[in-house]
Amino acid sequence: MLLVTGGAGFIGSNIAAALNDAGRSDVAVCDFLGHEGKWKNLAKRQLADVVPPAELSEWLRGRRLDAVFHMGAISETTATDGDLVIDTNFRLSMRLLDWCTENRVPFIYASSAATYGDGAQGFSDDPSLAALKQLRPMNLYGWSKHLFDLVVAERAARGERLPPQWAGLKFFNVFGPNEYHKGTMASVLARRFDDIRAGRVVQLFKSHRDGIADGDQRRDFIYVDDVVRVMMWLFATPSVSGLFNVGTSHARSFRDLILAAYSALGTPPQIDYIDMPEQIRGSYQYFTESEGDRLRAAGYNGGFTPLEDAVACYVRGYLDGSDRFR
Repeated sequence: MLLVTGGAGFIGSNIAAALNDAGRSDVAVCDFLGHEGKWKNLAKRQLADVVPPAELSEWLRGRRLDAVFHMGAISETTATDGDLVIDTNFRLSMRLLDWCTENRVPFIYASSAATYGDGAQGFSDDPSLAALKQLRPMNLYGWSKHLFDLVVAERAARGERLPPQWAGLKFFNVFGPNEYHKGTMASVLARRFDDIRAGRVVQLFKSHRDGIADGDQRRDFIYVDDVVRVMMWLFATPSVSGLFNVGTSHARSFRDLILAAYSALGTPPQIDYIDMPEQIRGSYQYFTESEGDRLRAAGYNGGFTPLEDAVACYVRGYLDGSDRFR
C-alpha cells in the first residue's frame, strides 16, 4: 500500500492519478476534504482509503507501506497562525519521518522554493548544513518547510538513521489541473483564465524596480506533470536520496505565461498593468530560477515541458474543457 498525504490537494491528487495510471489501486489518501470541492480532485481515482489527518497516527499503527508521499501542508504563504502551521507542516512531518525511519519505508516529501526567501543567497539546493543555514525564508510557510529540511539535513550529516530512501523536493511555481480549490494560492493562469476566455482585460503588476519592465517579473514555472514525473522516478529509483530543486531552471515572465494562454486559445492578448500594492512591494520577488544540477547528477533525465507547450496542454485539455479535473 502507498500513502499520499495531502492527497486531495493539487500535487497530491496528481500523484494519486499517476499511481493509478501505473496500476496501483492500493493508494491511501490522508487529507481534509472540507467544503472547497477538493473531493472532485479524486473523483476519477481508485483509492484504498481516505484517512482524516487526526486519525493518521492510529491508522499507521502496525501498517506496512511501500512508500509515503508527504505533500500535506498549510501552503498559504500568507498564513499567520504560527502554532497551527508548525503543528501541521513541521511536527506532523517529524512524526512521519520517524515512522518511516522506524518501519524502513521510503519517504518523499514536499519542501518548497519559499525556503530561499528573497533569493539573495541564490537558488542552489546544496544540502549541506552550512548552506541551508544561510537561507532566510520570508514567510511562515517557507520557514516551516526550512525548519524540517534542517532536521533531515542534520541527521544525514551526522550519519543518524533515516528512512531507506528520503527525498525533499523544493518545488518552484507549479501549475496545472486540480489546483482550482486553492483560491488566491492558485497559479495566475488558473485565476485569470476566465477573464482571458471571456475577452476581458487581464491585469498584471507593474514593475517597481529599475531595469525590469511591467509584467517581466520572472518565475520558474513548472507543469505539474513534470513534478509528478520526478516523484515517480524517485519511487522507481530507491537508491537516490537527498534534497533537490524541482523546477525547469528557466525563469519566464508572468507576461509570457499569460501570452501563452492567449496563443493556446488563438485570441489576441489584452493585458493591462496595475500598481503593485504598497504592502507587498518591499518583499516581492522579481526573480526565481531553480538550479537543477543535483537532480540531473542523481540520474534524472526526464526533462521539463517548455512553458508554451505546458500552458497549451493545460488550457486545451482542462481549463477550456467541460471537465477541468484530472
